[in-house]
Amino acid sequence: MDTLALLGGPQVIEAPFERYNSMGEEEVAAASAVVQSGVLSKFIGGWRPDFYGGPKVNEFERQCEAYFNVRHAITVNSWTSGLIAAVGAIGIEPGDEVIVSPWTMCASATAILQWNAIPVFADIEAETFCLDPASVEANISPYTKAIMAVDIFGQSANMEAIMDIARRHNLKVICDTAQAPGAYYKGAFAGTLADIGGYSLNYHKHIHTGEGGILVTNDDTLAERMRLIRNHAEGVVGAKGTNDLANMIGFNFRLGEIECAIGIEQLKKLSRFVESRQAAAERLTAGLSGLKGLRTPVVREDATHVYYGYPMVLDVEALGVSRARIIEALRAEGLEGVAAGYVNVHLLPMYQKKIAFGNSGFPWTSDICKRDVSYDKGICPVAEQLHDESFLGFEMCLHRLTDQEVDKVVAVFQKVWANLDTLR
Repeated sequence: MDTLALLGGPQVIEAPFERYNSMGEEEVAAASAVVQSGVLSKFIGGWRPDFYGGPKVNEFERQCEAYFNVRHAITVNSWTSGLIAAVGAIGIEPGDEVIVSPWTMCASATAILQWNAIPVFADIEAETFCLDPASVEANISPYTKAIMAVDIFGQSANMEAIMDIARRHNLKVICDTAQAPGAYYKGAFAGTLADIGGYSLNYHKHIHTGEGGILVTNDDTLAERMRLIRNHAEGVVGAKGTNDLANMIGFNFRLGEIECAIGIEQLKKLSRFVESRQAAAERLTAGLSGLKGLRTPVVREDATHVYYGYPMVLDVEALGVSRARIIEALRAEGLEGVAAGYVNVHLLPMYQKKIAFGNSGFPWTSDICKRDVSYDKGICPVAEQLHDESFLGFEMCLHRLTDQEVDKVVAVFQKVWANLDTLR
């Protein structure tokens, strides 16, 4: 049995893996052609033909519509911008409540606050880490307007159950599929079953344009409202003849021609990138499945996982070793991208102190907030236990992960598990 690197033995991984890079000659040529054209953006913040952007923006959007089989795709300069536009488009009112997962990037909940609405956190499923429909239903109040599901780590939330809840309570559903472009749920692309969904084009996602996002919807009215919010709505609605002025406060959320030219090429590769990540994950699971006290990813029935991350759960009691000590040993073997926990958004300082806009506690202390919404520790026990004690993540998005590299990851885990007695 080899001595752990933590205790002076040789490392399993002696040199860092190659960083993930989805850019190729096609993207270089596409970006270069836009630069040479001199048209880096063609958006106009007024009701004119170029209100909807330039040729590459429109080409990329039409290709996304065809790829994801939706009526409308709307590009934005970040997925955070996309979430803000989505929440505004559904007609949210100040003080309305939106149920959201605590296990997500903080922007999911912040997009709700941007419209002076109130995030309400429901718990997550212990196996998939997505919103638990039972907790969603338990958190519905007379003031609930919408549900924001999050397709965390690369697979869809239980959209059948969530959409059923939404229909019964007359709620809108937004799906934050930032980490799961290309995943399927019951034969449809994740993100396309909600009233509004969409994907991140941030640099460490499956496909990227540096920064950016894609909103998708089959609702004509919601699509046009998101296009207005994207591009200075208040300066456009008069000439356009828009009568519903609710939340027609516009932003500059526009994605440029260079990014969309790159996105066109990236979209062509999405299925290949997804299949590569799935193959790496399957190989990793095969190598780790026999390790005591380690639960590998659980994939929802009738769904696929695209493995933005590789989520695991430790049975710390059975192992007799703390999660922190195991991570220390894994990292010492040269393994990058292993991390304890994820995040519990409701425990961030903004929610614990209820300080967002100014120092007076707005919107929670204002008349628009209709009840005292709790963010106390204990409201999401599954999410909290996973974060505090048992969740172990591996950031697959960091590296290309060839078969040889996956085998080295497996070898690291096997070496650490063979030395658990030493770590104890």
